[in-house]
Amino acid sequence: MQTKSIVIQSVGLGGGDDTLGSMLMANFLRLLAEKKEKPKALIFWNTGVMLVCEGSPVLEHVKKLEEAGIEILVCTTCLEYFDLMDKLAVGKLTTMMKSIDAMFEGEFITL
Repeated sequence: MQTKSIVIQSVGLGGGDDTLGSMLMANFLRLLAEKKEKPKALIFWNTGVMLVCEGSPVLEHVKKLEEAGIEILVCTTCLEYFDLMDKLAVGKLTTMMKSIDAMFEGEFITL
């Protein structure tokens, strides 16, 4: 049973160079879709919500993850803050309480 959730809180992985961070995030999402073991959910918040909106360079990777049965949860408050509500291309809107519930259902990893 899938018990891990991954919180994606920015458009890149790690600190430092933004271009490298974006490349690493794209690689992470692409390779995650290829793994046999998958997380239960990906929770996108803060600037991470930009990854699931129109124009995102990793949109196809996230769509493949959703097609593989991973729940894609996207912070409503964050989309509203960045004025991206009408740009959501994959996933479903969620609240902070639903995100907290997902974290308490099993292990979670923050990126």
